[in-house]
Amino acid sequence: MSVSDPRDPLGLDTLLSDEERAVRDTVRSWCRDRVLPYISDWYEAGELPGVRELARELGGIGALGMHLEGYGCAGATAVQYGLACLELEAADSGLRSLVSVQGSLAMYAIHRWGAEEQKRQWLPRMASGEIIGCFGLTEPDHGSDPASLRTVAQRDGADWILTGRKMWITNGSVAGVAVVWARTDEGIRGFLVPADAAGFSAPEIKHKGSLRASVTSELVLDGVRLPGDAAFPEVRGLRGPLSCLNQARYGIVWGALGAARTCLETAREYSVTREQFGRPIGGFQLTQAKLADMSLELNKGLLLALHLGRRMDAGVLRPEQVSYGKLNSVREAIDIARTSRTILGANGISHEYPIMRHANNLESVLTYEGTPEMHQLVIGKTLTGQDAFR
Repeated sequence: MSVSDPRDPLGLDTLLSDEERAVRDTVRSWCRDRVLPYISDWYEAGELPGVRELARELGGIGALGMHLEGYGCAGATAVQYGLACLELEAADSGLRSLVSVQGSLAMYAIHRWGAEEQKRQWLPRMASGEIIGCFGLTEPDHGSDPASLRTVAQRDGADWILTGRKMWITNGSVAGVAVVWARTDEGIRGFLVPADAAGFSAPEIKHKGSLRASVTSELVLDGVRLPGDAAFPEVRGLRGPLSCLNQARYGIVWGALGAARTCLETAREYSVTREQFGRPIGGFQLTQAKLADMSLELNKGLLLALHLGRRMDAGVLRPEQVSYGKLNSVREAIDIARTSRTILGANGISHEYPIMRHANNLESVLTYEGTPEMHQLVIGKTLTGQDAFR
């Protein structure tokens, strides 16, 4: 009998196809060469230098909008996309956020709800990384309650006039196009706002304690005039933006586990080299108990993520099932990061190791695309049939 691999103790690799492993390995190699040598410095400096070049490289390996069909997109499976998110966030949550917002929010919105001309205009250049997109739904006073958004779009002849603000927008300051959701007389609608439109600006948000190696912005729409065909032609109400959020949440199900994997592997490696009381701390029962519990939760999470991915590929994944995954993955990833930090002791807070960076990043991942409380209520409604949101 072969010796168990401590990085894959349950042999989950055998559940993946050759094609799925190839996608995973491609993204892992890219992150190893282009991100890991620099990410600690980027995080400490609070910047993501060369983000446009990184986007073009990600487009070159097919990672942008990879789960979409046509228009230059890779047409990958949901599981392949999930594995890519896993590897990206194993490097840094900010990197996975860049890819998620590009593909699962901005590109998916255009692909799912856009007119044919809108798709042809934007998607090929977004898939290649030539153009970065952002997604404007959250507002300064309306996060978990998007139905109350205040950004408005009013008709002026054949044009639209957009006025409002969006907050905590990943990619905003480097985006060439923003998908903006606004209130109209016909209900909530989506609009494609070119970054060079008069009255549009995207000041970057600084002084973050989390997702520091990521571009986060405010979007300001000060009487932005758009042609009538800038609006998505058919979708009305929250069905449009919420369908996009469900795609992004699915990526988080996998991505958060990537951050957890890095923390656990860092703690495991540290435990077999760090000596106290004359022997490696990995030989003490309390340390082994921590490692065992973390490994158990990580691998349970990976099994759930894979199950959800298979359901998405079969076309039967429901939104509340994604809530199970998002709630579990992020909750357990944060606990794994914190427990891993205790194994490293004081060294755990040093940027010489990745644990504190991942722990801080996961605090943002916990909140965006639905707070834990919101996902608990989604699941609770499924279990009881009672709506507790209000």
